[in-house]
Amino acid sequence: MASSFIPILVIMGFAAVLAAVLLLLSSVLGRHVKTRRKLSTYECGMPLLDDSRKRISVKYSVVAMVFILFDVEIAFLYPWAVIFRWSGWGMFAEMIVFLATLAVGYAYIWKKGAFDW
Repeated sequence: MASSFIPILVIMGFAAVLAAVLLLLSSVLGRHVKTRRKLSTYECGMPLLDDSRKRISVKYSVVAMVFILFDVEIAFLYPWAVIFRWSGWGMFAEMIVFLATLAVGYAYIWKKGAFDW
């Protein structure tokens, strides 16, 4: 059983050695010229319009996390919808409880003002 992992370990070792050699060659052979243009902030090929150290409201991140949370939770409806015909009333009741919990959570974050910008 362990002998079947030997080719994988050889490939991983080869990749690690190759990465180390390439990093070493890059640091030895590469030019180390620091210019003002090279040290300036670069983002997506566009010059910066404002200071990059500007504060961003936490509410933006909260809305993004809430969106991801509810998006993933709603994704659980698709497999349930596929087997709904054969699942019976027990599965229907469980989905109602799940959706009620989701609705309570949604109402709670709405009441807390997570969507107010």
